[in-house]
Amino acid sequence: MNDQAATPPQTRWAKIAARLDAYERLIRLDKPIGTLLLLWPTLTALWVATSGAPSWVIIGIFTLGTLLMRSAGCAMNDYADRNFDAYVERTRSRPLARHEIEPWEALALAAALALCAFLLIVRFNRFTILLSIPGLLIAIVYPFFKRFFALPQAFLGVAFSFGIPMAFAAVYGTVPAAGWWLFAANFFWVVAYDTEYAMVDRDDDVKLGLRTSAIALGRFDVLAVMLCYAVYLGLLMWIGRTQGLGPFFYAGLLVASLLALRHFWLIRARERAGCFRAFLGNHWLGLAIFAGTVADYFFRAQPWPRWLAS
Repeated sequence: MNDQAATPPQTRWAKIAARLDAYERLIRLDKPIGTLLLLWPTLTALWVATSGAPSWVIIGIFTLGTLLMRSAGCAMNDYADRNFDAYVERTRSRPLARHEIEPWEALALAAALALCAFLLIVRFNRFTILLSIPGLLIAIVYPFFKRFFALPQAFLGVAFSFGIPMAFAAVYGTVPAAGWWLFAANFFWVVAYDTEYAMVDRDDDVKLGLRTSAIALGRFDVLAVMLCYAVYLGLLMWIGRTQGLGPFFYAGLLVASLLALRHFWLIRARERAGCFRAFLGNHWLGLAIFAGTVADYFFRAQPWPRWLAS
């Protein structure tokens, strides 16, 4: 009698369920914060690029594409960090660190997800397709930058902002100045929140010899985070003026500014719990900017009340 026949059906289903659960945790479907941090600026860019009138098709494609690429990036990240995660308090329960799945499975899953994301954009123009190539390469090599680059968060700032020029390219077939300015603004936001994230793991990363902005900046880490927030919000204010955005956009910007100040309060003591809460809170900051942008374009298109859109 072979092993499969000797294994009770309940046991086989339990093994399958455990493997699926490991895949789910590998690509962080149980932790959507990373997808949301990618999604809000990408959707904001779509609204600006289309003057507040993106089609539901393009919204769906970029939303699903964001989820797929973030999931692929997580699988690739865990593959790259498979020999380190077991020694970091926050990551020691990840599937590869616990040997619940094999490294080749993570690579195969990352490749499959990236392929699905690519197939989503083949309906767009040639420039958008070409732009996806450096975006993919950046996502692949980022996890290895912690080995030798003092500020890998800066590289992540490029990776996590790439949906912005792609959104403009999908609409225009090129990336106008507004798209690159949004890209630049988002870069500073990513550096801010990923430095908060790095502050959570600083002690473990020092022991492992890894490099992060939290380590490189030392006692100036909190100051650097707040300066990045200031540049991000200042650039958004300038972009709002150049794009003729109105009071709803600036209301969202005000909410985002208040949230950034709250993050200072959370990270000022450099405690793990506070830094992690600040990192998670960036979802609301990005949502505030997106909601303000959507509301501004929506009320501008309405015949009432005219004074709100003036």
